[in-house]
Amino acid sequence: MAPTPPSHLSRLSISLPTSLLEQLDAMIAERGLPNRSQTVAELIRHELAEHSEDRPGQVIAGTITLIYRAESGRVRHALAQTQLAYLKEVISSQHVFLEDDQSLEVLLVQGPSERLRRLCDDLRAIRGVQQIRLATTTALLPPLHAHADDPAPRRAGGGIR
Repeated sequence: MAPTPPSHLSRLSISLPTSLLEQLDAMIAERGLPNRSQTVAELIRHELAEHSEDRPGQVIAGTITLIYRAESGRVRHALAQTQLAYLKEVISSQHVFLEDDQSLEVLLVQGPSERLRRLCDDLRAIRGVQQIRLATTTALLPPLHAHADDPAPRRAGGGIR
């Protein structure tokens, strides 16, 4: 079954240095990507999501990926306490143990961009956290449910504040 084409497409013509185009084509071939158009569209989406992170009040969704040393329960406790302080923004978390007493944790988050950046900064400040990265998208989680006394659905992660 062929995929349904998007309802609105616009054509864009760009000029690139030959070496940059060759590098793009090599990346597309190495990764087995479908074509230049889809690859460039994905690159633009990444940049737009990153740009949204810098806009105050912009609600975004994404993941925070952490690598940390778990030599004691202190680090895990500090991470849990920090996540509790951002309960409206942290939708879920997944944790796995790695080799050499390291752990990997991925948080699904949604909320105002400045709150998510502050959450990353607070997590980064915990002693034992070695790496942290926020990856965002401008697409949001759908409303999960409405309260019985509130007919308007609420967004997961607290919505706009």
